[in-house]
Amino acid sequence: MKIVMIGHGMVGHKFIEAVLEHAGDEVEITILAEEPRLAYDRVHLTEYFNGKSVKDLTLCRTDFADAYGIDLRLKTKATHINQINKTVTTDQGDVLHYDKLILATGSYAFVPPIPGNDRENCFVYRTIDHLDALKQASLNAKTGVVIGGGLLGLEAAKALRDLNLETHVVEFAPRLMAVQIDDLGGKVLRTKIENLGVHVHTQKATASIEDGVSAKHAMKFADGSELETDIILFSAGIRPRDELARQSGLAIGERGGIVINDYCQTSNADIYAIGECALWDNKIFGLVAPGYDMARIAAKHVMEQACNEFSGADMSTKLKLMGVDVASVGDAHAMTPNALSYFYADEAAQVYKKIVVDQEKTKLLGAVLVGCAKEYNDLLQMMLNGLALPENPESLIMPGFEQAHAQAGGSGVDLLPESATICSCNNVSKADICSAIAEGSTSLGAIKKCTKAATACGGCAPLVTQVLKAELQRQGVTVNNHLCEHFAYSRQELYHLVRVHKIKTFDDLIEQHGHGLGCDICKPTIANILASCWNDFVLKPSHAGLQDSNDYYLGNIQKDGSYSVVPRMAGGEVTPDGLIAIGQIAKAYGLYTKLTGGQRVDMFGAQVHQLPEIWQKLIDAGFESGHAYGKSLRTVKSCVGSTWCRYGVDDSVGLAIYLENRYKGLRSPHKLKMAVSGCTRECAEAQSKDVGVIATEKGWNLYVCGNGGMKPRHAELLASDLDTQTLVKYIDRFFMFYIQTADRLQRTSVWRDNMEGGLDYLKDVIVHDSLGIAQELEHRMQHVVGTYQDEWRTAIEDPEVRKRFKTFINAKAEQQQDPHIQFTAVRGQIRPKNEAERNANRIPVVEA
Repeated sequence: MKIVMIGHGMVGHKFIEAVLEHAGDEVEITILAEEPRLAYDRVHLTEYFNGKSVKDLTLCRTDFADAYGIDLRLKTKATHINQINKTVTTDQGDVLHYDKLILATGSYAFVPPIPGNDRENCFVYRTIDHLDALKQASLNAKTGVVIGGGLLGLEAAKALRDLNLETHVVEFAPRLMAVQIDDLGGKVLRTKIENLGVHVHTQKATASIEDGVSAKHAMKFADGSELETDIILFSAGIRPRDELARQSGLAIGERGGIVINDYCQTSNADIYAIGECALWDNKIFGLVAPGYDMARIAAKHVMEQACNEFSGADMSTKLKLMGVDVASVGDAHAMTPNALSYFYADEAAQVYKKIVVDQEKTKLLGAVLVGCAKEYNDLLQMMLNGLALPENPESLIMPGFEQAHAQAGGSGVDLLPESATICSCNNVSKADICSAIAEGSTSLGAIKKCTKAATACGGCAPLVTQVLKAELQRQGVTVNNHLCEHFAYSRQELYHLVRVHKIKTFDDLIEQHGHGLGCDICKPTIANILASCWNDFVLKPSHAGLQDSNDYYLGNIQKDGSYSVVPRMAGGEVTPDGLIAIGQIAKAYGLYTKLTGGQRVDMFGAQVHQLPEIWQKLIDAGFESGHAYGKSLRTVKSCVGSTWCRYGVDDSVGLAIYLENRYKGLRSPHKLKMAVSGCTRECAEAQSKDVGVIATEKGWNLYVCGNGGMKPRHAELLASDLDTQTLVKYIDRFFMFYIQTADRLQRTSVWRDNMEGGLDYLKDVIVHDSLGIAQELEHRMQHVVGTYQDEWRTAIEDPEVRKRFKTFINAKAEQQQDPHIQFTAVRGQIRPKNEAERNANRIPVVEA
């Protein structure tokens, strides 16, 4: 079967994914895409201005077409469809035969027929190319105006704000988001948007766009007023891309759109249409979830597999517009005959809530939430599944919302039927999640991986977590979070016990809150907690016996029984004298040297008794411990920044050195890595680190929870355009909050994936101080910074500590091994390592 798909957007790519799930070698796929790039995430397009790259937004790996044998033709436009011969002609002159043709042409941004709408610096907000042009134009602009106050209009307004432009929104209707929310909700939304510094103009009809006096354009309104601006963004709605289907004779709706049936077939059974170009029951669906549903149905139908019929889609939506929660559920405008509405408004908190119920007060029909949308998931499921209302429906939006569920007969998720859709983006039902749990997926991260729930927009993550907890409880599964058999507490709970009761030793902790003697799990974990809280020397007599082999000898043990020596080079900076000293020491002790990805020099092959001698020489040369052996900060990688690079916009090296010196020695649940890039070219790879910082023209962008290891994960933007003082304050809070709440040996990336509320929750805690603990977190970090000590300096200056590094207690000085001889371990015995053995594991170099 030859499948040709025209268009490669989000919905088109979902169709390809669905086909590949069911197709074998018998399917040949060709994709014609007008854009010069692979499918990308348009839902989060605005994040492009917050530092996300095209790669971050791309929905597939760069080689996906080659990997699956797909003929992908970028920058190629389909110009004609011949229904009789079943061919598609492209603008390159190629004629392609098809058995099944998929139209995923999407929509285009509508530009009102206003005189002057084609002037320079007038844009639409639809593609990455549009965003690139907008970003370029903003460099010489001060003011920007969005024409259109709907969902996309407010997203576009956020983009203008992110570009540091004075921003205006012009809307023809009397309120913002007229389709989704009512007058009272629109009033609250307007107040919140204006409080963010955006000027809102409603009931304004633009008559023409002309030359301005103090700005590039002058917008002339029908009421005689005008507004000057440098940039204009049109966001006045979308129109289906149906011109190709129209020219080819396919059935088209009266107001546009390619007519489809319940299986997404057009008037020609071998041609399908999906997404925003398709018209079903005289409706165009402008959200990604129904588009994905169409894609899955069409894929199964094309592959002649049993499938559901497309039956429309709920257009409920929850968004965070410019930091403002806005949600609309079902019949938000109470259009159902005899419907009743309940309202709740708090003008001081700028919160508005409304529910719409039927005449009998037994079913929820719709809702509007502005300023606070925590009830969205529960109200949505209540509406979709016809769940019974409590005796007093207004309690659903009043304080005490949780009690309303109890009155209705159980918790929200307990009342949901198995068929309830939890994740609409990926069509994951409650039954799918329960089945995954039964098969062993007992964490949010595992559920995401198994079912793909909460991996698209992420809005369903809290509900997925509720289902997970409720199902585990129903199955009688006790999720034991005990650290080990000696402590009936999780790592987080033990951290709080240590902190609150000011416990300073393992013996005191196990006496008060545990039992037994401890084990290889709890001892190093408690040692790590004690170090995080009090920052005592880890080889202090009361702590030394708790450490693992690396911390016990302040070095990483290697497979031959030797240890690594890693001096700190903050920010990757090192003096010529420092390099010379390292070279001399490595040569004297016969150590193998390696430049690492963290921009420092590792030295391998040191024996235990050599470690103090080597470190004495390194300390004398001005170095200190690099903490490569501990669950602590490793390095802060940097590019050369504005000091040397012609693209650098800020001093990345200086900041990296400051950050590494500030957080060196910080003990945490897992190792920590950081990076600072001097511009958005990202040469330091900051977005693959636990904490990454990228310089912009307006300050620093802060990324968190990245991981470049075995399971790579891009870091996420926590805050943008920060001054250095605020940046450091947020990093202090982030690290301490992670240390306080993460599990044992849990990377920041895994911690984030399992966090209820996701990135929004983390932002609320770190940036907005929603828990009221910011000052405490900063104070704790300051204690760590203020009590820092170089562990190796302390070790070599303490005779008792230095004794532990002797290989044999009774060995005389002359019996200690020659520092020029390398040794290797063979069946527990130590013998000299010859040159052949030293080179055995090295990769041979073949010259061309």
